[in-house]
Amino acid sequence: MSQLLEEILSRENMLLAYKRVKANKGASGIDGITVEEIDGYLRENWAEIREKIRKRKYQPQPVRRVEIPKPNGGVRKLGIPTVIDRIIEQAIAQKLIPITEPHFSEYSYGFRPKRRAQQAVIKLLEYLNDGYEYIVDIDLEKFFDNVPQDKLMTLVGKLIHDPDTESLISKYLKAGVMVRGEYEETEKGTPQGGNLSPLLSNIMLNELDMELESRGLHFVRYADDCVITVGSSAAANRVMHTVTNWIERKLGLKVNMTKTKVTRPGGLKYLGFGFWKDSKDGKWKARPHQDSVAKFKRKLKGLTKRSWSILMDTRIRKLNEVIRGWINYFKIGSMRQNLKRIDERLRTRMRIVIWKQWKTREKRYWGLRKLGAPEWMARQSVGFGDHYQAVAKTTGLHLINKEILAKRGLLCCLDYYLN
Repeated sequence: MSQLLEEILSRENMLLAYKRVKANKGASGIDGITVEEIDGYLRENWAEIREKIRKRKYQPQPVRRVEIPKPNGGVRKLGIPTVIDRIIEQAIAQKLIPITEPHFSEYSYGFRPKRRAQQAVIKLLEYLNDGYEYIVDIDLEKFFDNVPQDKLMTLVGKLIHDPDTESLISKYLKAGVMVRGEYEETEKGTPQGGNLSPLLSNIMLNELDMELESRGLHFVRYADDCVITVGSSAAANRVMHTVTNWIERKLGLKVNMTKTKVTRPGGLKYLGFGFWKDSKDGKWKARPHQDSVAKFKRKLKGLTKRSWSILMDTRIRKLNEVIRGWINYFKIGSMRQNLKRIDERLRTRMRIVIWKQWKTREKRYWGLRKLGAPEWMARQSVGFGDHYQAVAKTTGLHLINKEILAKRGLLCCLDYYLN
């Protein structure tokens, strides 16, 4: 057995993989064994599984197909491996990443150590502000479903030179998928949802990175999201034609020509960001794309439904998690005005939630008086009863202000962004 496979199966590496999979939680695969139940399963079966892997006799179980609706229609197909296969895939990835990293492009930012989407956006802004304002936005059609496995395994072999490990990876690619109880073979593609898929996608698309670099093109890539910037419309159309032709001919991937396009920065959505030119300094800048803002608003709206019976502390905790996550991701962008409007709407919806929780006229009157409302103001607001939109506009309910909500623990989006 190879040294690399021994390193993958080492106690230290497997323990690290186990901890990472446990921390990520996630659903069970087709065997129904959950992350919480995996300890007992490993104690009983790991020695046998490890020996099968060493002898090339281990057969990963098919992944469980889950379809996630896309915002613009259609579905994204995810493949959920069993927990034990996630641990093994994670263990493989941990040992392959240090081997593959030196071969990857500096303009590739997805699923790599110490790299993130925001760095790709910042690099893209550099190109735009250097005058490369014509963008080739390449869309690979169902990339994870269409990866040619033979081509991928050839590239894996060139990087790791280890037949035992290559054999195990190939078995994961060909493990198959269970769709509504029926087994389907996977003769192409790599399951989107497996712990190895991000690394394998980078190995495949590193060939594209090398080609673009050899042509001297300015580009950024995050997983299968790749944009190229050039200085003129003619150059952009030429690059779009030659690069898409190269991708289909050399990599065996399909380019979606209905979505692949030449555009200007103002018409681009990349990694959730939109782009605008600041009239003050003439520089291109990033901000959350309007679709990203709309999605954020929908999420907050769902968490502030007055019909949702949930403890206020739990509601606020969930709201804060969403607010922190969204703002942390988009913090490099300009969004002061957007957040100001979102805060106002969020506070209005929280007032309505509190009003409903108070329920009775007596409790509502008492609550407003406790907040400092004079008697006439409290009676006016109480008079609206359950006409929530109307009562939300009253002066009385506006006493449930930013400071009061902050005391309950609710984050102010704008303050969190500015701090």
